[in-house]
Amino acid sequence: MIGVIVKDEYKSEVEEFFELFKTPWEYYVCGHQYDVVVTTEDRLPEVAPRLTIVYSSHKLHIDDRLGIVTSEHYDAGDICFGDLIMPLYCGLLTFQLKDEAHACLQSTAGVAGLKCGRPGYNVIRIGYHLLEEIGFLLKAGQPVEQAEIPTLDIQIELLRNWIINSGIALLEIPPAPAGHPFIVCLTHDIDFVGIRNHKLDGSFWGFAYRASIGSLVKLFRGRTSLRRVFRNWLAVASVPLVYAGWLRDFWEPFEWYLDIERELPATYFLIPFRGRSGEKVTGRHSFRRAAAYAVDDLTESIHLLRCKGCEVGVHGIDAWHSVERGREELAKLVQVTGDRADGVRIHWLLRDRATPSVLEKCNFYYDSTVGYNETIGFRAGTTQVFRPIDVEKLLELPLHIQDGALFYPGRLNLSESQAMQRCQRIIDHALCRGGTLTVLWHDRSHSPERLWGDFYVRLVADLKSSGAWFATGRQAAEWFQMRRQVKFERAESVNTVRVRILGPAHASPPLTVRLHLPESSGESNSGDTHFTISDFEWHGEQGEPNRTLARTIASVFPEVDQCAV
Repeated sequence: MIGVIVKDEYKSEVEEFFELFKTPWEYYVCGHQYDVVVTTEDRLPEVAPRLTIVYSSHKLHIDDRLGIVTSEHYDAGDICFGDLIMPLYCGLLTFQLKDEAHACLQSTAGVAGLKCGRPGYNVIRIGYHLLEEIGFLLKAGQPVEQAEIPTLDIQIELLRNWIINSGIALLEIPPAPAGHPFIVCLTHDIDFVGIRNHKLDGSFWGFAYRASIGSLVKLFRGRTSLRRVFRNWLAVASVPLVYAGWLRDFWEPFEWYLDIERELPATYFLIPFRGRSGEKVTGRHSFRRAAAYAVDDLTESIHLLRCKGCEVGVHGIDAWHSVERGREELAKLVQVTGDRADGVRIHWLLRDRATPSVLEKCNFYYDSTVGYNETIGFRAGTTQVFRPIDVEKLLELPLHIQDGALFYPGRLNLSESQAMQRCQRIIDHALCRGGTLTVLWHDRSHSPERLWGDFYVRLVADLKSSGAWFATGRQAAEWFQMRRQVKFERAESVNTVRVRILGPAHASPPLTVRLHLPESSGESNSGDTHFTISDFEWHGEQGEPNRTLARTIASVFPEVDQCAV
């Protein structure tokens, strides 16, 4: 059991952090015995735990007591994690190596973490404030320059490693369904539903230029093939026949995606109202945000999507800043579908600090706007579905890979081989640490003039071969909500831990209970303890395998109450 000492102002951050790092914890209670105490305050627990981890970017009084010598303070910094340089946004304190202390964390400016021992205390002193960093990531998000670094997930891994390497057994619920390394959400923002809706308007002329002259420029620069140039020219030449209804509209998105994603659920975000560019949209071309279709036009397509197991959500126009407009947009989709609509992604990914609160008041279950237009990566530093700070119910399904960010000139403008390398790094992170990898491929991206469909086919094939669980946005959010309902409680009479799940009697897909088990109580000469990992499926309170699981946990953790698992 981890005891946590923090000020009240950081309660939202610490509670969300331990929903993402799902392991037994509670706010520190005087007199209770803990394996680990995590503190951001200038005091040590009265009853010494096996390990105390102190986070602060400022010199503390207890530093002198522990014989820790501080060095320099920086407003921001970087720490080293393997081959990665991970950013810190809220301050860094470095230390001098003295006496028996040894470095457990390095930064580009010097030692950022010390492990030291004093009579009765085994302490790790970290030179940054963990909860301030978590708050920054979940509220503001990382700048584009740091997008490829899964900063929040690494913070979890660091804390886990410090505990395990101190010879302390750890129980947790990993952020992926049992039997799968991670979750995949395939999503599509529907901005256009056919070139027939754009008869000689700005969208048409932009398409015609890029498909004709633009294709030649790309060919001369080695960025496309002659075959694709011919496809684009043929599309331009066929437009009159498409307008006349004699040829299939090559911008129609649904049939192509349903074929490529056969038996894979996907989420489609649909614009509720035609011709609304939205309020509070800055920039010269804000008028381009208005769609030439309304969700009323798509009743047959919506029926087909839902029959194929897909989800439809709101591609919001003004929901990001207006409760009234957001409720109107949600009500319109509900009216057309005749069913609930749980998800929203704001058109152009517009958002501000108040957006999560606004969307919650609109009665959305989850949002999927936290991502980048300019690049791919981890805006919130994580692949996990999380709850934004200062809201009560809304969940955030972060966006990681977007087609436009990969291929648009003025954004990353990558070749397909370069794009696959960048995507593979994100897939590798999900394979290692779990979570939900969310992909956005727009409605026109498979068709002329973009022709990014071949790349998408390869990307989906790679994701399928990974063994991931494919889910709609709603399914992914519901699975993480089920995981959030797992509670770890200390029994009142003795120092035991009771594990129970609140909500569904059966977990589907099942959760995993993971045990990190040290092979010995002592540490190796390298400072790391050898340990084994044991995983067990947990099917909920009434799941049949739970008796075996309870016996196994009890054999390793005598303090765990078997009857409650």
